[in-house]
Parts: sequence; structure tokens; C-alpha cells
Amino acid sequence: MSTATEQKPLVALDGLSKTFDLSPPLLNRLIERKGRRSLRAVDGLNIDIPRGKTFALVGESGCGKSTVAKLVVGLHGASAGKITFDGTDLTKLAAADRGAFRKRIQMIFQDPYASLNPRWRVRDIIAEPLRSFGITSSKAEERAEVGRLLELVGLSARDGEKFPHEFSGGQRQRISIARAISSKPEFLVCDEPTSALDVSVQSQVLNLMRDLQDELGLTYLFISHDLAVVDFMSDYVGVMYLGRLVEAGPAERIFSAPEHPYTRLLMDTVPDITMGRRNRAPVIGEVPNPITPPPGCSFNPRCPLANDRCRAQAPEARKRAGGSIVACHAVEEGRDTPETVACETGEGARMQLARGAA
Repeated sequence: MSTATEQKPLVALDGLSKTFDLSPPLLNRLIERKGRRSLRAVDGLNIDIPRGKTFALVGESGCGKSTVAKLVVGLHGASAGKITFDGTDLTKLAAADRGAFRKRIQMIFQDPYASLNPRWRVRDIIAEPLRSFGITSSKAEERAEVGRLLELVGLSARDGEKFPHEFSGGQRQRISIARAISSKPEFLVCDEPTSALDVSVQSQVLNLMRDLQDELGLTYLFISHDLAVVDFMSDYVGVMYLGRLVEAGPAERIFSAPEHPYTRLLMDTVPDITMGRRNRAPVIGEVPNPITPPPGCSFNPRCPLANDRCRAQAPEARKRAGGSIVACHAVEEGRDTPETVACETGEGARMQLARGAA
């Protein structure tokens, strides 16, 4: 599924897939007479990310979001497909040629408590990319650049003398951001960068990231399960389910008129600050075992609109009005047209699926 835009993408994922081999050792398989086992964490992902924009990936835990992040930055190798950065296919690069692209692509990790070396002073943590990529030529220049980066993220140059344990969670994430931008990257992969922070601190860090994007011209791949955060940060949104992209498009379109049943149910979980008493449709059931996914549409066991075709045939991605792309038989056939669709869940309860609920 490609999220085509008028702008030429800085980053393009074409048919990106990642399969993990979960098989026990050969001797154990022979003794137990069991075959190989694999888990397809990412399945044929197609995404275009325009320069200077934010593309957000959302979905429940285990849908493959973090695996996509690690594939893009090179922490995992792709099983199939391409990752194109500024016209270069990164999946075909030799190890010796990847250094220049590592400088241009950096990552902000989810947990600021685990992503910083507790034995290093902050000045050395931020200076490591400067030294690795030869950005500064002297100690004095390095100290000045570290001080500038700390002040850029809202800290003091004097904070470089401290250790990570002397900072709060929000301050640690600011240090992580300073380290990420120290190599002057063009593209940042942000893997749930605010999920470990208090709500009040989240807003400060998100505002900082938006300011840095405007000031430095950064492009973000923003991964989160918090739809309120995604709404605030993103220009484009992709909704993942069990390794596949089920809906994608401009953020305004996805939030105002979601079409895929899974997207609608996710949107219905967003708290309503007006405390309105509208009916909400919970996402019934659990994500299926990714080792043995259901046939057909992977969402069909939980979908209120599933029929025999959904249970037998995987849907293809199709362009929709408004610039979005949806992979759903019910949307394609118009079975979602009534204002409200009711269905019986496996427990016999009634579940309401409100069209376009936000």
C-alpha cells in the first residue's frame, strides 16, 4: 500500500517484509519431529514519507511498528522489499557504504532510562556521534557544539558534566534528542518517544520535537499507540494490524473520516474531553497469534463487518477519495454504508460501529 503524495519522498518503503525464524535447533526438531516456525512481523509494507513531514505509524502492541523502525535504521535486515532513502536503496548497500547514511538517519528510542549509558557523562553521550562521524576537529569545538545542542533542547551547557541518573525522565529524553540531532541528520525515527513520560512532560517534549522539525527541516517516522499524540504530530498516518498496513493517508482525512473498521474502532478509544455520552465500540478480542495468523483478512476474527470473503481472501489496498488508501473488502463492496452497523460479538453482546466516529 503506497501513500502517494505530490512531493517526492525522502524515504520510501516498497514491499518491506521481515520474517523471524523461531525454529528450535536442528537436533531438537529432528528429535521432536517438528518443522520450522517463523513469524512474519512486517508483511509487504509500502510507505512514502515526504521531506520535512511526519508520517506516523499506529496500531496495537505487537502489530510490527517497532520492527519497522529497526528495519529503517538498519538494526534489522529486511527479508524482502526495499528501503529507499533520498534515491538510494539501503537494502543493497555494502556495510562499508552505510556509514554516510547512518549520519543522515538517526533514532530516538522509547525508554530514556535504558538508552543512555549510565557510566558516561552527558557531554560524552552527546559527543559520541560527533567523534564517530568526524563532525568536530578539536576538543574546544566539540565542547562548544555539545553546549549548543544542550541549549537547543532546553537544557544548560553545564548539564554536560552530569550523569544521566541526575536528570528526570523528560530531561533524559531531551538528552536523547540532542544526541540524535548531533550528527545533523535529515531523518529521525521516533519509536514511542513520549510513552515513558508523564502527560505534562509529554507535551513539552512534543513541542520541542515540532520546533526542531521546523528549525532543522527534519523528517520524522513517528511510531506511537497514543492517537492524541499522533493527531498532534503527524501529517500522514498509517494504521498497522498484524504486520500489514490496513489504512493510510493524510492525518486530517484519517482522523475525520476513517474507513477501515479497525481504524474506526481505534479512533473510538480516544477520550472525549467534552465528556459526551456517545456510544463507544471497544476493540473486541485479542490480536491473533502472528505465528499462525488467520486466513484472509487478518482482522476478520474481530471485525463486525467480516463475511465469508473476508475469512478466505486477503484484501488488496485500494485508493479512496480524499487521498487515503484502504485494504478492506467491506469498504470496497460498500457494506459499511449504513450510519451505524450492529453485530453480535462472540460473547453475544451488541457492538456498535459508528461511521466516522472520532
